Amino acid sequence: MKKLLAFLLFTLTISAFGQFRPNSEKVWHREEDDDKRFGWGYFLGTNIMSFKVVPAEEGLSEQDMIYLRQENKMGFSVGLMAKLKLHNNLDLKLEPGVHFAERNLYFGNIETNETDSMRAVKSTYIDIPFILKVHGDRWVNTRPYLQGGLGYTMNLQSNEKKEEDNQDNIFRMKTHNFNWQVEAGVEIYFSKFKLTPAIKGIFFFNNELVQDNPDTSTQWAGSLKSLSTRGIFFSLKFE
Repeated sequence: MKKLLAFLLFTLTISAFGQFRPNSEKVWHREEDDDKRFGWGYFLGTNIMSFKVVPAEEGLSEQDMIYLRQENKMGFSVGLMAKLKLHNNLDLKLEPGVHFAERNLYFGNIETNETDSMRAVKSTYIDIPFILKVHGDRWVNTRPYLQGGLGYTMNLQSNEKKEEDNQDNIFRMKTHNFNWQVEAGVEIYFSKFKLTPAIKGIFFFNNELVQDNPDTSTQWAGSLKSLSTRGIFFSLKFE
């Protein structure tokens, strides 16, 4: 999937810049789109997520924190877009999406074996952000923009309601979360559609960590005060 997205971006970008040959007539594509009050589309992309880690006061020492290693794997994102034009350079957007992420935590304070020291954290986030988008004026068939907003995120693989915890190799996180996000990109107008390569950052407000049961060793969740997701997303948007 990563190779497919990279190839698609490369091919479409080359095609887009091919429209601006110095000696050719510049053709403005889809000018009617700029006057539409409503619009819709979809996006595909990749992501990489990590945790902002805060240790518990009685948990990991500074030396242990050095060995709390994260292994963050590339994930996949897909979603829909809806747009309401507020002004010539201002839009209100709703971009519900599904983000698949996988992270491994290696606890350096556990020296028994890898099964005890490593916890796999798989997440499926349903993200519903409300966004304000500010864009510049078109230069022929391109238009840059910045956007930002607030989102509600549900983690379908949180394990929050499970009674088992790290003693049974189950890492628990909160189901309901909130984030802020910011994105930048360039809209490229083709004759049949509009393509937007974009890069976005998402940062969770809340602590996602669910503590282990009272009778479980504090070497896992008990050594942490909070975990909060932060992620970088690269996407291709089609409208």
